[in-house]
Amino acid sequence: MKQIIECVPNFSEGRDLAVIEKITNEIESVDGVKLLDVDPGSATNRTVVTFVGTPAEVVEAAFRAIKKASELIDMSKHKGEHPRMGATDVCPLVPVANISMEEVVEYARALAKRIGEELDIPVYCYERAAFKPERRNLANCRKGEYEGLAERLTSSEWKPDFGPAKFQPRWGATAVGARDFLVAYNINLNTTSTRRANAIAFDVRERGRVQRQGNPLTGKIVKDEKGDPVYIPGSLKEVKAIGWFIEEYGVAQISMNLTNIRVTPIHIAFDEVCKKAAERGIRVTGSELVGLVPLKAMLDAGKYFLAMQQRSLGVSDAELIKIAVKSMGLDELKPFRPEEKIIEYMMGGAEEKRLVGMSVEAFADETSSESPAPGGGSVAATVGALGVSLATMVANLSSHKRGWDEHWELFSKWAEKGQEIKKELLFLVDEDTRAFNRIMDAFGMPKTTGEEKKARHDAIQEATRYAIEIPFRVMQQAYASMEVIQAMVEKGNPNSVTDAGVGALCARTAVIGAYLNVKINSVDLDDKDYVSHVIKEGAEIEAAARNKEVEILELLENKLSK
Repeated sequence: MKQIIECVPNFSEGRDLAVIEKITNEIESVDGVKLLDVDPGSATNRTVVTFVGTPAEVVEAAFRAIKKASELIDMSKHKGEHPRMGATDVCPLVPVANISMEEVVEYARALAKRIGEELDIPVYCYERAAFKPERRNLANCRKGEYEGLAERLTSSEWKPDFGPAKFQPRWGATAVGARDFLVAYNINLNTTSTRRANAIAFDVRERGRVQRQGNPLTGKIVKDEKGDPVYIPGSLKEVKAIGWFIEEYGVAQISMNLTNIRVTPIHIAFDEVCKKAAERGIRVTGSELVGLVPLKAMLDAGKYFLAMQQRSLGVSDAELIKIAVKSMGLDELKPFRPEEKIIEYMMGGAEEKRLVGMSVEAFADETSSESPAPGGGSVAATVGALGVSLATMVANLSSHKRGWDEHWELFSKWAEKGQEIKKELLFLVDEDTRAFNRIMDAFGMPKTTGEEKKARHDAIQEATRYAIEIPFRVMQQAYASMEVIQAMVEKGNPNSVTDAGVGALCARTAVIGAYLNVKINSVDLDDKDYVSHVIKEGAEIEAAARNKEVEILELLENKLSK
């Protein structure tokens, strides 16, 4: 699945909107990137920009924006309330989907290296991208700010990670980092008391509350040997929180920053606040997400609340999101629109029309047209997706069958596995057509000079190999679905056993159909060793699928005969 990262550069210009627009235009000039937010501040004289996309494209967009900022912003004339040390002050990269922090760190360091080498700007790597422990904290890197930078750069201790160790008056220095996704999250209370909201915030936030002698409200503050206040930690890690009153809604809220949702997810924060509020005689009435959230955070929340009900987790993403919204009251203050709040869905609006988004009739019409794509590969993936969907349906029906309550978790796991295979096959429906289009694009490349002919040949070969890999993945996923299908014939709700049987027929068809595409696309590939390997492995999968279909149908007939 597509990797997605977020970038949140802060530029030291918040008053001249023309300058800001020129910088953001550089970001929008890169395909595969979506600009989500531009937030200029006059008092701080600083603009926070948020954009997302595929990693290489985000890095390119960030570099172009930083280059433009270095041309347009003169730090020697900059005044503002926010700490800063450069025209582009900070530029953090954040993992969003299908990418590890370790990978994001490598992208951040590559960006920092390019800024230092190509733009001649001193760069410090901070947070998870830091090379030295003392540089993880941004405040340490920015100490002394722009005004103290000239002296700091002469110190061996603060030599930049990339770029020259010399003061550049116009643009200063930049900090490039990798950090976890931060979620701004507010939880609504049935009280107007800021003091009571703060008490709950202190209960849950990682820092906790100041320890006092005797009376916890008025007692003398306990201090350590250095004279600093001693804190009693709260119950949630990687959480910052305060209580406040919102005039617009007439309620108090717990305002939270979840600085690492892998440590404390949204749903855990919500449930913990519910618990602590109840202990103080207060009820949580709902919550709101400020800004955007990764899809996984919403899916995890939906699964969490379904599991508490002992219901199957193997349902569609739309259903999981609906459960999450209703369970946490995310629509209490205003409508929650997934297409406006979930990063992956925000990005989806810029993509080409997808086959899987069509009606069945429209897909059939498109397939039957004179265009060569979508073809057999996309249809094979579609049939496979339908087959595993039938098995997943049986698993979900079985998990809710009266008298089978103790087996709900077993069937839920089968349904979850079925949903994952279904998602992959649906992705491959469109990817097979994209693979065909890549071959057509390669054939359309110029071929006048010898260099152009070689580039065209290499592009055709690369696209052809990809056009083999995609139907081969369809074969693998469709065959993997037969394990779920067989389990549902053997153990599932007996009233739906024939649905699973139809799923087996679909899975077999998907495997054989995809293998036909593997074979025809292999004809034009020069790498005969690869062709030999994939044809041999494909034949083994096809034979196994045929045998598995016979085995499943025999089980089905035995069930029906009883």
